[in-house]
Amino acid sequence: MRGYTEGKDGYLKRLRRIEGQIRGLQRMVEADEYCIDVLTQISAATKALQSVSIGLIDEHLKHCVAEAIAEGGDTATEKVREASEAVARLVRS
Repeated sequence: MRGYTEGKDGYLKRLRRIEGQIRGLQRMVEADEYCIDVLTQISAATKALQSVSIGLIDEHLKHCVAEAIAEGGDTATEKVREASEAVARLVRS
């Protein structure tokens, strides 16, 4: 079981909403909408994806990393490294 499994329905709902936002963006571009309006919607979709990412990182730290640290050893070191790299990717994006 993954750390996000309990909140899976909520994550799926949010991702479907984001999917709708992306389809809306495509329609806006097809309709030659004003650039700033398109950029505003891109910003909203980006923030929504970042919110999902933060939630998943939080769940990963609470479950996978915490469990690995409790067990100790190389697994703990690996899980902490993975989490750090994931956070670094999010910060860069």
